[in-house]
Amino acid sequence: MNSAKLLNDQGQPQAVPLSERVHWIGALDPNLRTFDIILKTANGTTYNAYVIRGSSGVAIIDTVKEGFSADFFTRFESVADYSEIRVIVLNHLEPDHTGALPELMRRAPQAQLFISQKAQSMLKGLLKQNELRFTPVLTGDSVSLGDRSLQFLHTPYLHWPDTQCTYAPEEGILFSGDVFGCHFCDSRLFNDRVGDFRFSFEYYYAHIMRPFKEYVLRALELIQPLPLRLIAPTHGPILRDRPEHYIQRYHQLSIPALHSELSAHQKTLLIFYISSYGNTRRMAEAIYQGALQVEDVRVSLYDLEGGEVAPFVDLIEEADGMILGTPTINGDAVKPIWDLLSSLTVVNLKSKLGGVFGSYGWTGEGVRLVEDRLRGLKLRVPIPGLRVKLIPTDDEILECRAFGLELAQELMGIRENKQVNLADLS
Repeated sequence: MNSAKLLNDQGQPQAVPLSERVHWIGALDPNLRTFDIILKTANGTTYNAYVIRGSSGVAIIDTVKEGFSADFFTRFESVADYSEIRVIVLNHLEPDHTGALPELMRRAPQAQLFISQKAQSMLKGLLKQNELRFTPVLTGDSVSLGDRSLQFLHTPYLHWPDTQCTYAPEEGILFSGDVFGCHFCDSRLFNDRVGDFRFSFEYYYAHIMRPFKEYVLRALELIQPLPLRLIAPTHGPILRDRPEHYIQRYHQLSIPALHSELSAHQKTLLIFYISSYGNTRRMAEAIYQGALQVEDVRVSLYDLEGGEVAPFVDLIEEADGMILGTPTINGDAVKPIWDLLSSLTVVNLKSKLGGVFGSYGWTGEGVRLVEDRLRGLKLRVPIPGLRVKLIPTDDEILECRAFGLELAQELMGIRENKQVNLADLS
């Protein structure tokens, strides 16, 4: 049968079995077109929630967005009674997973709520309730349901500080929260039945998980050793066919490809510029020549006028440093520079080296504004930006070479706190 049976013979929502003891009790939102402002959802999303039965009671793993609570409760009621609930687990506290929680706890006041250690303050802030009883957990903690159990994995920043995964060892099921999820709505539910969701899976990773690749790799160290029959995320298809494939894909997406092309002691430095009349370009070329003098620094020079911004994001993510060159027009840096900077919110730039330069005609605010933005993105900007009024002189070209040299030395950790002798660069 191709379709999951989401409704009973009376047309009411019903639970969908993942195994004899585990059921999906989530909801479909096929008409959603934008999620969290920034993500486009071409065919909607799902809010996945689950119930697992043990010999001493049942546990609910996550809930749904508040407006879809009716489907969630009706599906739960098709397989269990509220008096049986012993455990409620929230892997992540975003409202699309906690919307039904207040009413659920009203219906099952005996249930114990389990959340991650980092979720405690968030829970009170989101639900504005001080009387909630909860147990904070970390990796290694577990809870028993008799002949079934739940083990908790601390997986922070995937994609909030509070996120965790929950593993049911007797079932071989990982309730992964947002990890391995995507915004893809298909009533057939399972990855071996739904339409082609590869684009949605990759798009979700790029916009949600990509800034936290370091944490993805840490989480995979916990997840990869687990015997897995199925991965049950909070959005998108349930991954019952080759779940290990999606773990491998996350690993591939999280490992920098450039590292395989560099030796251990090499660093990469990117120089991007755009130039109105060729003055900022001349500065860029001189900075490039200065940086080339430092051994083991791989320097690349790019004119933003000659390419789309999006491909450069991948380069910047894997580079060790970047230098931006912009003229100042109407008291600001130019639009291609801001377009590039606004695209970098999806990658982790913390502690990368940054530098700014540019030619100007009047007051030259563009360089300072871009410097402030780089600092806001957590880059190191150790050398004040270099500004040249209108056409650079020969001496100013030497200053540009010195600027590039110093930044490259800083990148390699060999820069001394002294002025470069310009005579050496002529």
